Amino acid sequence: MACFQFQLLASHSTQLCVSPFSNISSCYTHNFPTGTSRQNISNTVSFYSLTKPTSSPSFLVKASSNNTLPPYNVLITGSTKGIGYALAKEFLKAGDNVLVCSRSDKRVETAVQTFREEFGEQHVWGTTCDVRNGEDVKKLVSFAQEKLKYIDIWINNAGSNAYSYKPLAEASDEDLIEVVTTNTLGLMICCREAIKMMVSQPRGGHIFNIDGAGSDGRPTPRFAAYGATKRSVVHLTKSLQAELQMQDVKNVMVHNLSPGMVTTDLLMSGANTKQAKFFINVLAEPAEVVAEYLVPNIRSIPTNRTMKPTYIRFLTGLKAYSQIFSRFAFGARRNRYILED
Repeated sequence: MACFQFQLLASHSTQLCVSPFSNISSCYTHNFPTGTSRQNISNTVSFYSLTKPTSSPSFLVKASSNNTLPPYNVLITGSTKGIGYALAKEFLKAGDNVLVCSRSDKRVETAVQTFREEFGEQHVWGTTCDVRNGEDVKKLVSFAQEKLKYIDIWINNAGSNAYSYKPLAEASDEDLIEVVTTNTLGLMICCREAIKMMVSQPRGGHIFNIDGAGSDGRPTPRFAAYGATKRSVVHLTKSLQAELQMQDVKNVMVHNLSPGMVTTDLLMSGANTKQAKFFINVLAEPAEVVAEYLVPNIRSIPTNRTMKPTYIRFLTGLKAYSQIFSRFAFGARRNRYILED
């Protein structure tokens, strides 16, 4: 039988620790403002309190955030398939302008053509970009400025597990390099260039770093390297939040975004153990369902001029607990995606 731990924290915060697939990060305390709806509370937003020193590097532009109204200009890395593609489509449905990118010329061309047929040529652009390459990311920024002038929302979604689920001792050099350079180095480069671009924009901007299994510090056997890189996402985001406050940057904020378990090729390729099949059937959702939930919450941040660190989660502790309980009590979600033993 698959094992799990559940802990209900104080107030509206919940924490679920699931093994071996855990995309649910640690919960933090937040005092919600008067009038916040139950939906927004269960949405899982957590704010951090940071210390602000006095100095600010000369390259940073200090600016006050403006009331940024839609439509928004959105850039999503790794957005020609999976959750990135679903997010792009949902932003387009909302009337925003979207720039998609990936390493593959063919996938970019196909995604742009498909989106333009549905939403029109004036709302979507695409270009190739290898996030592991600093020059590629700089060219991505130049392309975004040429086509859209500015970016309101930058989502760092590009990630890789090299489609490898095996003990670290059996992992190849090539697979480890692929995972670490994409998930860690690539994320750092993208955050660096996004911040440098956004501080000079009158509208400022918001950067969202997508977490994944391992981000809450729980073990990820058979994909230890991937889990380690996703754990670093949370730390990098917190560090950037502190740096921006230290430098008195008031128009750029970095947030975490947690899609939970999404039935992408990456997840499903590792569904060959009893535990993996159990948790995928019980907790995973299609990319389209996740995107429909996340995008309105992402868009609400610039609309509401929220310049505080935010953690938006699709799979909250309460939701996961309810689904696991339903499974044990009523057999719900059995064999939903994968035939279990």
